[in-house]
Amino acid sequence: MINQQRLIKLTQRLLSIESENPPGNEYRIAIFVAKFLKDVGLQVKSYEFAKRRPNIVAVLKGENSKRSLLLSPHIDTVPAGRGWRFDPYKAKIYKGRIYGRGASDCKGNLAVGLEVIKSLAEDKIKLRNDIIFAATADEETGSYFGLIPLIKKNILRPKAAVILDADGSDIIVAQKGLIHFKLSIFGKKAHGAYPERGINAIDIAAKIILKLKNHKFKFKKHEFLKPPTINIGMINGGDKVNMVADWCEVMIDLRFLPGMKPKVLLDAIKKIARQEAKSFKIDIEAIQEPSEMDKRHYLVERLLKANKKFSKNAIIKGSEGATVMSWFIDKNIPTIATGYGQKGTAHATNEYVKINDLYKGARILEEFVKLYDRYEAK
Repeated sequence: MINQQRLIKLTQRLLSIESENPPGNEYRIAIFVAKFLKDVGLQVKSYEFAKRRPNIVAVLKGENSKRSLLLSPHIDTVPAGRGWRFDPYKAKIYKGRIYGRGASDCKGNLAVGLEVIKSLAEDKIKLRNDIIFAATADEETGSYFGLIPLIKKNILRPKAAVILDADGSDIIVAQKGLIHFKLSIFGKKAHGAYPERGINAIDIAAKIILKLKNHKFKFKKHEFLKPPTINIGMINGGDKVNMVADWCEVMIDLRFLPGMKPKVLLDAIKKIARQEAKSFKIDIEAIQEPSEMDKRHYLVERLLKANKKFSKNAIIKGSEGATVMSWFIDKNIPTIATGYGQKGTAHATNEYVKINDLYKGARILEEFVKLYDRYEAK
């Protein structure tokens, strides 16, 4: 049975362990999670793809592993930053909320997952299928030392997966793809008093940026996702105020919909750049394809049923941001995401989670696991 007081204390304990990324500091929280799961009686393994940055994988054994279900939250957080009302690592409880960095993203969800595993083990639920629990590192900077190698090395090979990294009990069935790239513009130096003698790379970059922001991408409207977006995240250029800048670098974040192809998008961007720049270069930092699940899939149906037992708030929706869902879907592993954080507080100052949401979330997730375990695949 889900124990609310135990869940509160567990959440507070997890929030008190700093695991900011960057720089990438998950060792202490990984050790805590591993010990918790071992004490529950699970088989626990640690996988490390960067020094002192473990990923913890545990199995609650069922009768077989043919229809194993993965539950996976991440253990890193973004930096706390300044300006907090309460210390971000004291896990202050105030008016039914627990404050702290990671409360919503993603340590509240981590606590819910751990409490569900403990409850199932304590109640000696006879499972037909293995439940795999993976608490992963490096989600906040791309999962290159976390879920990606776990999947690529076939360490995680579940029949289905639920990513515990969302809020409001919503069920995520689609997500945008992303392209992160650096656009480098090259010009010609000159004295700042005689700008006509040079070629100002910053001026050229500004024109390209304006065209990119106004560009109308061709796309098919999606039921759960907004249109494509471009965000100019960083600009750097020039050497001195009284010199014509002969270089400028622009870091760009492009989010796109299922059905859109990265090559087509990059070709359009290159065409725009050529209209303004005689010399430029594009360096790709990251590409992640969009992904989507059938909203009628049995994973969605089971989770909706579990939600309705305890709440009427859950909706099926898409994620404008890129999650790790796509890496599983690329391997033909049905995957959805859900979670019980507070909407609008992830990565924000004074991040918090509501105690009632955590408790309700733990009951929903436990019910879902039971419904999944009883489901007869067609």
